[in-house]
Amino acid sequence: MSIQKLMIRKGFAIVLSIIICLVVSVPAHAGLPLDTVKAYSDKVLEVLRDPSLKGESTKKVRKERLRTISEKMFDFTELSKRTLAQNWSKFNPGQQQEFVTLYTSLLEDAYSDKILSYTNEKIVFSKEVALTEKTVEVQSTVVRKTTEIPIYYRVILKDGAWRVYDVVVEGVSLTNNYRSQFREILANKQPESLLETLRKKVGGAGHSSGPASEPSQKKP
Repeated sequence: MSIQKLMIRKGFAIVLSIIICLVVSVPAHAGLPLDTVKAYSDKVLEVLRDPSLKGESTKKVRKERLRTISEKMFDFTELSKRTLAQNWSKFNPGQQQEFVTLYTSLLEDAYSDKILSYTNEKIVFSKEVALTEKTVEVQSTVVRKTTEIPIYYRVILKDGAWRVYDVVVEGVSLTNNYRSQFREILANKQPESLLETLRKKVGGAGHSSGPASEPSQKKP
């Protein structure tokens, strides 16, 4: 499947997972991970509902503010590592850094407009489930008029803060979904090939992965 189709697939799900916009219900005994996710959700909601930021003229400002929130809410390096899985080690440090930047831009480009236009959903946070000593799954449900959509946020504790490293919507993991697409490219190509594909997709042909990034570097 092409990267273009990849960006469209599960678009609705990712939009909901990033914005969590709207009326949020929280259980009485919520823990820190859940509270953290909700706090970021409230900040997103503030931006989307700010009357001074309505209209096309302030669209760029809204995007910048949402980007600032997402950079704090998500651990994009951890998300990138888990998306590439064993292929992560095949990228040199410069390529890894560039992949994180490009992957983040890919997600932003794919979903920012949808996030800005999404409104009037209800999100109910239900509980936390410990996955490991430092990872927790925060479970929530998007309540629509005719259906309910389960959205689970997987967060990791690093440097004293909980940050999202994966989102699971109706049983489909964001990292697993992208991993299968990237794995196709990397099955018979070097890392540079995937990076070049991502550069083109995000309009970042000028990006560089550092001295070790050779045009011929392609990932198996």
